[in-house]
Amino acid sequence: MFVSNIRHALNVKRADDFAQWYQEVISAADLAEESGVRGCMVIKPWGYGIWERIQRLLDDRIKNTGHDNCYFPIFIPLANFEREAEHVDGFAKEMAVVTHHRLIQDQKGKLVPDPAAKLEEPLVVRPTSETIIGDAMARWVQSWRDLPLKTNQWANVVRWEMRTRMFLRTSEFLWQEGHTAHADAAEAKEHTLRMLEVYRACAEEDLAMPVIAGEKPENERFPGAVETWSIEAMMQDGKALQAGTSHYLGTNFAEASGIRYQDPEGSQQLCHTTSWGVSTRMIGGVIMTHGDDDGLRVPPTIAPRQVVILPMLRGKEGDDALIEYCQSLHDQLAKQSAFGERLRVLLDTRPGKAAAKRWDYVRKGAPVIIEVGGRDMDNDVVSLLRRDQMWAENGKPDFQTPTREEAANGMQELLYAIQANLFQQAKERRDANIRTDITDIEGLKEHFADTAVHPGWVQVAWSKPTGADLDAVVETLKDMKLTVRNVPMDDTPTTGACIFTGAPAVERIYVAKAY
Repeated sequence: MFVSNIRHALNVKRADDFAQWYQEVISAADLAEESGVRGCMVIKPWGYGIWERIQRLLDDRIKNTGHDNCYFPIFIPLANFEREAEHVDGFAKEMAVVTHHRLIQDQKGKLVPDPAAKLEEPLVVRPTSETIIGDAMARWVQSWRDLPLKTNQWANVVRWEMRTRMFLRTSEFLWQEGHTAHADAAEAKEHTLRMLEVYRACAEEDLAMPVIAGEKPENERFPGAVETWSIEAMMQDGKALQAGTSHYLGTNFAEASGIRYQDPEGSQQLCHTTSWGVSTRMIGGVIMTHGDDDGLRVPPTIAPRQVVILPMLRGKEGDDALIEYCQSLHDQLAKQSAFGERLRVLLDTRPGKAAAKRWDYVRKGAPVIIEVGGRDMDNDVVSLLRRDQMWAENGKPDFQTPTREEAANGMQELLYAIQANLFQQAKERRDANIRTDITDIEGLKEHFADTAVHPGWVQVAWSKPTGADLDAVVETLKDMKLTVRNVPMDDTPTTGACIFTGAPAVERIYVAKAY
């Protein structure tokens, strides 16, 4: 609904400056703040609460595929990376390296590394764990009976990014990384795609963020991988966000780490391995998929608090009765379930005006906000606001006034409706901003030329070029600040010519500006 006379909660609108709007949402929703260390952030309780929800839901999905969680060291010997040349080359420019284990004071009283405490071998602060987990797998796998080996860890990693943006690209971030070893290629490839489907389901069902799952082109593969698959989401500015990846590593890492097994006939065979991961970048995706000019809108499945109750306290006689009334509603709701879990309900009795606290939770994106005043209590009703559609035609918050019982009994259905609405809004917006009718480079240039608009994605015919031909395509797109994203898994047979090479097309691929 378009309402022109709304006074929104944020100072910056998406349409005016999307990048600045994104930063303001993070601040206004109290998600995170700068830490004082370049590229690192402090994730505040509401932001970390969203991550905990994502982690909880995704962890259940991962364990349902037969994985066990474990933990590996944050420090990795440099020699581990030197075994796999392509892998180390892919991360070399981003590695943080520890060279000393002690500090001393110099003559000016400043702390400096002690020359006598230089490490015999530098240690890399974990950018990813293929090599160190490969060492463990080489110890743990001896026989075909030990396979498949399925592990996962929740950890932090460090990649020394040059240009950082909170949640999207930080020097330190949180993630999960799964690693598996299999007896043959077919089983490993099947598992690679199975975990990609886990990510798709998590993104769409838990985060209400529509994605396209598909295979990355050769130039976008994970360093050392044979195949890389991704889920790609469209943000409200039309750019693509790679929200998760799953890699079939072939026997490359197994050979480097010595991951072998004895088959039933007694012969030694190399394992086929996979790795896959998603990170706190998902929170950035939620912001840019669902946020509006009033702040964040959090899907109920991942909201730290799904319902917030705000009694309109006045510091006068009658406040105790109002709190008791609200506590009764809280207790009714807290006994109910949605999405397979008990509702997460907050009764906020902090001092302060209810309107100010309401806008605090609007900016945070709590799915349902309930205000209760003395008159509401007398009439046995509440004032209920849906965060996903909060404006009435008169430009004022669209409060509904169900009875307390109606609000309690209808909350499960309401949360399901909000979850579905957020997904549907994002899907309709994405689908409306994908073009499939561009057949040449000039058309591609023209489509993306206007920097004042958000042009979305283009799906084009693709001949699956490799080597020098692919390098030429990458350079052509680089000049336009574009990248190829992925080839969708449900792609239909393609005819015609590749718009980049002129060779017969074998599939279609997405082209977009990206984060």
